Formats: sequence, C-alpha cells, structure tokens
Amino acid sequence: MRYRKLGTTDLDVSVICLGTMTFGEQNSQQEGFDQMDYALERGVNFFDTAELYAVMPRKETYGKTEEIIGNWFHERKNRDKIILASKIASKSDGLEWIRDGAESLGFDKKNMNAAIDASLKRLKTDYIDLYQLHWPERKVPRFGELDYKYDPNDNKWTTIEEVLFNLNELVKSGKVRNVGLSNETPWGMMKFLEVAKEKNFPRMMSIQNVYSLVNRVFDIGHSEVSKAENLGLLAYSPLAGGRLSGKYIGGINPKNARYTLWPRRFSRHHTERGEIAIEKYVGIANKYGIAPSTFANAFVNDRPFVTSNIIGATTMDQLKENINSIDLTLSKEILDEIEDVHLSNPNPCV
Repeated sequence: MRYRKLGTTDLDVSVICLGTMTFGEQNSQQEGFDQMDYALERGVNFFDTAELYAVMPRKETYGKTEEIIGNWFHERKNRDKIILASKIASKSDGLEWIRDGAESLGFDKKNMNAAIDASLKRLKTDYIDLYQLHWPERKVPRFGELDYKYDPNDNKWTTIEEVLFNLNELVKSGKVRNVGLSNETPWGMMKFLEVAKEKNFPRMMSIQNVYSLVNRVFDIGHSEVSKAENLGLLAYSPLAGGRLSGKYIGGINPKNARYTLWPRRFSRHHTERGEIAIEKYVGIANKYGIAPSTFANAFVNDRPFVTSNIIGATTMDQLKENINSIDLTLSKEILDEIEDVHLSNPNPCV
C-alpha cells in the first residue's frame, strides 16, 4: 500500500480508501466485516462513511452503515488502526426521516451537534478523524454536475463563518479531529480556506468530489486549487457506479448490481456518450490485459491532486480488483490513449 498526507495534518492515509455505503443494503453486516478485515490486511487504513448511508437512502437503512462499522470496531478492538471519515447530511429533497426533515437540515449548530452525537453513538467511538460536509447547503453543481445555475433566491444557508465556528466547537470538544469538504465548488474551497485563516478556525483538509475516467470535471477548476492549497481530492465514484468495470456493456444487468436494482438512479452514468466512452476505456484495458476496474482505479490513484481514491465493492472479488490498482502504474503509452478518448469525448457522465 502507498500512503499520502491528509492535507496539512500528520496523518498518513492509504491511497486506497474503503468506501462503505453498500453496508446495510447491498452488503450484510458479515460481508461488511469481511471487506473491512481484508482491506486492513492489504494496508488500507482509511475508511469513509456518512450518516446518510446505506445507499440508496431510505428511512429503514439510515445510519445502518455507521452501525456496522461501529460493531466491527467493537468486535475487533481496533479503532486505533483506522483513520475514519464520516459526513453530515445537508438540505435535500426526500430526506424527511433525518432529524427534523429535509428542508431543516444544514450545518447550523443544532443540526451539527445532533448529527455528530448520533454518528459517534452508531460508530461506537468518541471521535471522528475527518468530519465532512456531505454537500453544500447552497444551490451549486454537485455530485459530478458541471453547470452552475444561478438562483437569486438562494440565500437560506448557514454562512461559511458560522459553519466553521460550529466545526471549531466540535474540534475543541474532541469529537472531531479534522474537517473536510464534499461536493464543493472551487469558490467554496477558497472561501472556506480564507475564512478559516482570517478567524483562526479549523482548516479544511480535503475535498471529496466525483472523479473518474468519464467525469473529470474536477480537472477544470478544482484541481489548481487542490494542488496550490494542499486541499487534496478524496475521489469518489472512480468506476462511475461500476460501469467502468464493463459489466453493464451490451445491456447486461448483473444480479444485485446497483443499476439493476435502481435503474433510474444516478442518471449521470446513463448517457449515450458515456456508453461510447466506457466501451473505449474498457477496450484499452483489455488490450493491455488489465482488469477494467483495476485500470480505471489506477488512473485515479495517480492523478497529482488525489490524496485517496474511495473504492466501493459488493463482492470480495471486486474489492480485490479495486485494491490491486495500487500496484499498477499506467504507462505513458496507455495514458496517451486515455487522453485521446477523453479529448474526443470529454466528461460524458455529468
């Protein structure tokens, strides 16, 4: 395994981060335990979760993923072996079961205190190493979207200074050790850093955004900020929800696969341009005798602004292929072929 510093902290996080959002929905508790055991054996010391999980979000599975991780900590007695990241949910349609309902969610003091205390209880721990704002309260491009749509009435969000004040209180309490962003814009990245510096509040240490062969929106504006400000990317959806594994090519719907179970969700991955690009990327992988999942993850692992690549799996074979990417460095010849596809069909899954 390889490791990189998390922002300006002294934490060395594995370049592969174990994503856990399937635990409690597509994966049972025992399967989650098996994945965490194996990942730790392979040197993965960085796990990512969220209060929202399991996915797809619903009342019956809210917080279930954190519970499974907490049960694993309790049984294995190994909390100190893991750098744990979680996230607080923000305003969104259809999350009425979280606290006082979707529209009342946000990063105000009441929500933040309730969220962190509930997460700590489920996780059976007294601290979270990296606490992230899952998506902005502001109406901005998120979850891999590209275009900003201005809304003159978008003014009902907690100010960045207040958000940082509230996070500072959690850090001072010892419940949170570091803080990070997720699904944020370049303006948001810079503004959080600016206010934190001015007010001596906790500095954001990472940004968790979409990044894959078929969604490189982060390259456009975020990447310069990420490198210049040491605000590394925790890349999520590196396989575009599994599509870059090639398993859906030709209209195949594998059993228990995400888009077999929820064909209408994550529409950004269901585009004609995306299908064309995915077939080409899978073709390059096959040409060089590389498992497509390993190939796609290896590309993300070695991007210069990436701190860690958040992988996800529903089977042990998938998990092994994903983690194996840490041992693969793509040649210049392969990277040139990737770039040719990208330039001819950029960001087809946004």
